[in-house]
Amino acid sequence: MSVNLIQTKDLKKYFKTPKGDLHAVDNVNFTIKKGQTLGVVGESGCGKSTLGRTILRLLEPTGGEVLYNGKNILNYNFKEMQEMRKKMQIIFQDPYASLNPRMTISQIIAEPIKVCKTITNKVEIDNKVFDLMETVGLAERLVNTYPHELDGGRRQRIGIARALALDPEFIVCDEPVSAIDVSIQAQILNLMVDLQEERGLTYMFITHDLSVVKHISDEIAVMYLGQCVEKASSEELFNNPLHPYTQALLHAIPLPNLSNRNKQKSIIKGEVTSPINPKPGCRFAARCPHVKPECTAQSLELKEVKPGHFVACTLHQ
Repeated sequence: MSVNLIQTKDLKKYFKTPKGDLHAVDNVNFTIKKGQTLGVVGESGCGKSTLGRTILRLLEPTGGEVLYNGKNILNYNFKEMQEMRKKMQIIFQDPYASLNPRMTISQIIAEPIKVCKTITNKVEIDNKVFDLMETVGLAERLVNTYPHELDGGRRQRIGIARALALDPEFIVCDEPVSAIDVSIQAQILNLMVDLQEERGLTYMFITHDLSVVKHISDEIAVMYLGQCVEKASSEELFNNPLHPYTQALLHAIPLPNLSNRNKQKSIIKGEVTSPINPKPGCRFAARCPHVKPECTAQSLELKEVKPGHFVACTLHQ
């Protein structure tokens, strides 16, 4: 039986603004089992990337807990957190912006090794860099090239190699294929699946593309305005979506099937409500076709409606 590697309890991240607190992440609870992938989906601006950065403590949480192997890492001091960084890494969304343009590929991949001093011998560092380049499919001849000389797919492979340099257990993948050509996306996704199988990695895969998340995830969490509104296994969520927002997201996926062309689709209407000092109740209520008075009466928590399937909606409370 798989053990929980990551668990969040009532995790919050608020940002101060002149108009009040912006609730980027609000009372998010989930677990990720060791060796599995949790896909986190939702519209742009719903708090997915902030959630990933908060778990890694790249952003300090406003409240809640982040448990890694049962220990709350939010209580760790600077030195303890330095050690944790070796186990937790991130692959950034934009391979153009996340790589230092003044450094060669070998320098970029070797940087975390040198910073954390996991290897100090120069020859061993060089060998490790060559091994990592081979692992992610980068030719050895590219070792002294600069990021601007390469295409987006190769740049993202550098980002993956850099994340693997410290042999982590957990990686936050922050939309790693959204800035890459569609023809290259499948190659990167297949590489990540292969690496997970070889190294026993645990992923938190953030994306707004549901067709991508279906390919790679064991479980999927759907976020809306900083809150998790539904969570289930990948197969269950696609076959039986319960929250109206999840249903609308799935209807937005284009299907290459002519029999579906006249099928009625669920379209999300209305404006996204402000995440600054949000009112109690379901944050999707203003756009929901099934809204009822009780939807705005009180805040809703995730409820298990069937084994492993959680939803925060008055239709299923």
